[in-house]
Amino acid sequence: MISILTYLAAFLLYILIGWFFWRNTWGQTASRTNDYVLVKATWGHYAMIVPLLLHALILYQSMFVGSGLSFGLSNAISSIVWLTAFIYWFSGFFKRLEGLQTLVAPIAGVAAIAVLLPLFFPSLRPLENTELPAFKAHLLVAMMAYSLLTIAALHALLMTVVERQLHHPASRSVFPNLPPLLAMEKLLFHIIWVGFILLTLTLMSGIVFSQEVFGQSLTFSHKTLFGFISWGVFAALLIGRQFYGWRGRIAIRWTLIGFIILLLAYIGSKFVLEIILNRY
Repeated sequence: MISILTYLAAFLLYILIGWFFWRNTWGQTASRTNDYVLVKATWGHYAMIVPLLLHALILYQSMFVGSGLSFGLSNAISSIVWLTAFIYWFSGFFKRLEGLQTLVAPIAGVAAIAVLLPLFFPSLRPLENTELPAFKAHLLVAMMAYSLLTIAALHALLMTVVERQLHHPASRSVFPNLPPLLAMEKLLFHIIWVGFILLTLTLMSGIVFSQEVFGQSLTFSHKTLFGFISWGVFAALLIGRQFYGWRGRIAIRWTLIGFIILLLAYIGSKFVLEIILNRY
């Protein structure tokens, strides 16, 4: 079993690295960001692997209990945050994405809270039918879809801030090393495309899983309804981009709306069942 010290070490390391990035990348001048600060940020970037590994170990121990899979609300949130942080951290090794590492600080802060959730709110009952290949495929693809679309939402929020700064050039920029807004918008749609494909696979694998377990392709539920609505929002956004040239604030709004609905699809249903109705 994982000791409390492991949770505490991961929490403190996330906080320390988040503080490090906040101090050394936020609010710096462009000239300083391009030399001294980026050297320090590189060391901080490599150090991030330590809390990520500790977090992964905690998730493994808290999810795989006995022969079942415990995937309650706390483990679900913690897993999604971990995978989001990992993907975002991994993107820092690509030269064209280095400027986006500004968000490492807030992501590390969220991860610091998420890593403690399984400790304070342990999952009380393992999930059923976790041995089925359809369920394993569904869970893996769903986690990746959630994480990528979380990054897309964060990216959209960052674009909102940058766009606001462009309209108020006299104000001091807290993001001096970001790519141009058009490049960020192009990257946003690349992320959304991959996330949308994974979300499509999530819904399809969910249909296969439902057929294997319940004998019917779809079971009407809060999660299913909001999942398909979110898929429709992202599909409309990509169609609007392709045929009508949607961009800027329209793209940002649709991205955030789709993400919020997706969040309600799984995390929202988990919260209602486990916290409000006390059902597992």
